[in-house]
Amino acid sequence: MRKWREIFGIKQNSLAQKLGISASVISDYESGRRKSPGIGFVRRFINALIQEDIKGRGGLTKMLSPTKKSEAILDLREFLTPLPIKKFIKAVDGRVIVRGNMKGSAIWGYTVIDSIKAILELSETDFMDLYGANTERALVFTKVHTGRSPMIAIKVTSPKPSLVILHGLKAGNVDKLAAGIAKNEDIPLVVSNIDSEEELTNKLRKLA
Repeated sequence: MRKWREIFGIKQNSLAQKLGISASVISDYESGRRKSPGIGFVRRFINALIQEDIKGRGGLTKMLSPTKKSEAILDLREFLTPLPIKKFIKAVDGRVIVRGNMKGSAIWGYTVIDSIKAILELSETDFMDLYGANTERALVFTKVHTGRSPMIAIKVTSPKPSLVILHGLKAGNVDKLAAGIAKNEDIPLVVSNIDSEEELTNKLRKLA
């Protein structure tokens, strides 16, 4: 809860007032002094975050709106709780090419990207949209032939993802430059062995 409140940039007092509870209740949930809230409270919590964001500039809500997505973005999801990178890799039937900084790491979301459309359509500014609400996420590139183009794009832009998944190629076809960039940037690089894009996105949605 604290992670999402901070992502939206909303203070405890403002959120508590919106929910009709004391700020200490939110503090207790965030610190773990209270047991996990029920689904009903989580729904109210999410609605309150969105309403407070809209009452302000509404920047984050607009950014997450499907109408703002580029056609290069096939799917974009956020997790309510952090997901261990190793569990994400297992879900995509991944083979690790570069381990990078994987020890004890977790992600808060993922974005599935059509690599061909991304290369043809996305500017450096548009590339920021791939990160959704936070940068602690996996970027999953589909229709990949060697992995060079996605990794070059990651190298020359900022911020950097916590994990990169390549789909559409065999592990042995990963370009040496792509692997070298991942190593230099300390980003785990993984090839998904799942056959189709549809199966890949379906498996990922079960994680969200």
